[in-house]
Amino acid sequence: MSRRPDPPPQLFALDASQALGQHVADALRLPLSDHLERDFEDGEHKTRPLTSVRGRNVFVIQSLYADEAQSVNDKLCRLLFFLGAVKDAAARHVTAVVPYLCYARKDRKTKSRDPVTTRYVARLFEAVNVDRVMTVDVHNLAAYQNAFRCATEHLEARTLFVNYFATALDAQDLVVVAPDAGGVKRVERFREGLSAVIGTDVPMAFVEKKRSSGVVSGGTLVGPVAGRTALIMDDLIGTGTTLVQAATACREAGAEAVHAAATHGLFVGDAAAKLAHDALDSVVVTNTVPPFRLDETPTRAKIQVLDASGLLAEAIHRTHTGGSIVDLMSI
Repeated sequence: MSRRPDPPPQLFALDASQALGQHVADALRLPLSDHLERDFEDGEHKTRPLTSVRGRNVFVIQSLYADEAQSVNDKLCRLLFFLGAVKDAAARHVTAVVPYLCYARKDRKTKSRDPVTTRYVARLFEAVNVDRVMTVDVHNLAAYQNAFRCATEHLEARTLFVNYFATALDAQDLVVVAPDAGGVKRVERFREGLSAVIGTDVPMAFVEKKRSSGVVSGGTLVGPVAGRTALIMDDLIGTGTTLVQAATACREAGAEAVHAAATHGLFVGDAAAKLAHDALDSVVVTNTVPPFRLDETPTRAKIQVLDASGLLAEAIHRTHTGGSIVDLMSI
């Protein structure tokens, strides 16, 4: 007797990530499954699936950034409660798809009695018995992988940026810049990918940066920038301080133009004012975090948003079918 094929993955997107979830569903050619999010007068809430998940491979999309409607903690709790409800409803395998993972920057003690919040967040996911956590360009990959005891998948938006910049910028006289020494390995992988696509070796530079008590200092630039177009790469943009500091250093070193890219554009605080700086020509981000904080500002014209839903959809497909995420990241 032949074995019946497995059903397709079951996909949910919580309300705060409906737009991204719908793009992922469209790429997978699957419907988003129905769910309920209900708020109570006392500030509590509940979330639950409205369709059976018994025996299914379930993927739940929720990007964990604050917006006008919900705080980071609100979104985290809603996601955790929903994951727990799905697991209790007899789903076979549950994956939390968290394009932007909150608290990933607090991954070590930098001062006495500091929390290691990344590890505590990992314990919360494990407490609701999630089988796998999938995220994109986490701040510190080693800390992320070490914090979780459940399975993890780490996706990189590198190929999205390589394909964009290979056609958007003249391949001649490019230099890829790491805004701090900690980002050198990430930027080196991007540099190698860009060099392979455009068929010429792109050099790399980096900016020395120090951070203490939230204050960023430094700015010494090392690398061949004079007369070139500088392309600054980072994993995320918060207030924009690091990015503008790096762009200014590139201009002072003789860069003809300066462009920047980061997977997650948070654009908090006075980012809109900082990114309006003349040293910076453009900023490219993905839709793991939509640039809603810049929508009513002139700086929005500098921002280009790349769609990461295809990357997420392919990773979901490969996870469901037993395909290779490692091979996906090597494309």
